Amino acid sequence: MNPNTFEKLEIGQSHIIERTITDEDVRTYAALTGDDNPIHINAEYASETRFGQTIVHGTFLLGIISKALGRDFPGPGSVAVSISCRFLRPVPVGSTISVEVRVAEKIEKYRHIRMKVYIYLGKKTVLGGEAVLIPPGEGAL
Repeated sequence: MNPNTFEKLEIGQSHIIERTITDEDVRTYAALTGDDNPIHINAEYASETRFGQTIVHGTFLLGIISKALGRDFPGPGSVAVSISCRFLRPVPVGSTISVEVRVAEKIEKYRHIRMKVYIYLGKKTVLGGEAVLIPPGEGAL
């Protein structure tokens, strides 16, 4: 049983994971979603853009946040109600990112948790936002 229930979660609690996003990861994501924009998968094309190299899909980054919330913290049994963010900087393919999820608010009326979510590339924030979720052990919507 997941111990991170509504009652046990505390404002300020956080969890950080790291992940290196490989070219193979990005190509697999592109194949699964059909988003084969050359900025993500064609190094020659991307080298001529303002980014100078291939970059990770923004929605791939959101998927990693979803994984962090649903598998790591609060963890299994969590159900996302919403996730919103701003993409602040591109993430070059091959980068190692850090994903931080932090409890920001406990919404008593609905027994939901509002989480702040961030992705860092080194010390720079590349994505910032928030998620609202039903924590583990809370049942259906």
